[in-house]
Amino acid sequence: MASRLREKFHKDIAPTLQKELELKNPMAVPRLHKIVVNMGVGEATQNAKVLDPAVAELGQITGQKPVVTKAKKSIAAFKVREGQPIGAMVTLRGDRAYEFLDRLINVVLPRVRDFRGVSTKSFDGRGNYTLGLRDQLIFPEIDYAKVDKLKGMNVTIVTTAKNDNEARALLRSFGMPFRAA
Repeated sequence: MASRLREKFHKDIAPTLQKELELKNPMAVPRLHKIVVNMGVGEATQNAKVLDPAVAELGQITGQKPVVTKAKKSIAAFKVREGQPIGAMVTLRGDRAYEFLDRLINVVLPRVRDFRGVSTKSFDGRGNYTLGLRDQLIFPEIDYAKVDKLKGMNVTIVTTAKNDNEARALLRSFGMPFRAA
């Protein structure tokens, strides 16, 4: 079964975007490619056991098993050795990506305290958007009583848009609450 946001995209958003961006080919309409949720756990350098709850929580949030990321280089100042586990990440594609984006926009972001909208400056120039979340408790899947430490995460929304304006139009049509300039 296709997700609610994906069906809305194909029925309503894609034709509207095609007219708005003045595209002749319907395949040129920007679409959601993937969503990468990344959680860096800096304390894992001292204690590798800290990574286990982070991996479990990320799995609960995304509904997919996370990959443990390892350090690419040794950095003496941070007490990090090459190959040492320092975080976890999940790449969501297809229906899972649309489902996660739907939950992020409609359930999670409204739960953020003092929320005035997300920044319009977090685009990378190639049509991708990165959003930083301070803690994992804003997700309804996480049980408040079982959390021992707050861990933030980055959510990167990768689109097929050629530039930031196309990506901004796509995310705005999905219902992303951008901050008023």
